[in-house]
Amino acid sequence: MLATRVGRRGQIVLPKEVRMRIRVAEGDQIAFIIDGEQVVIKPITQSLLDLSGSVRVAGRQDFDSVRNHVKTKRAQKRGSGDES
Repeated sequence: MLATRVGRRGQIVLPKEVRMRIRVAEGDQIAFIIDGEQVVIKPITQSLLDLSGSVRVAGRQDFDSVRNHVKTKRAQKRGSGDES
């Protein structure tokens, strides 16, 4: 088992063995997936734009429109106090 300490501001350092195993380096993004009492750390290797074209759809894919729609919905939720 590998262990590390949580710093004053909640920061942690991934041990070298973990960084090597999941192939992350300085500047890479990682995701924390909470599963009950466990937290899984996974590297983020793809973005939404990387997946563009991977699913066949009728018509043009307009990511700006989707992004604006999501921002509007999130703003509405924040305004109503619903953070789910």
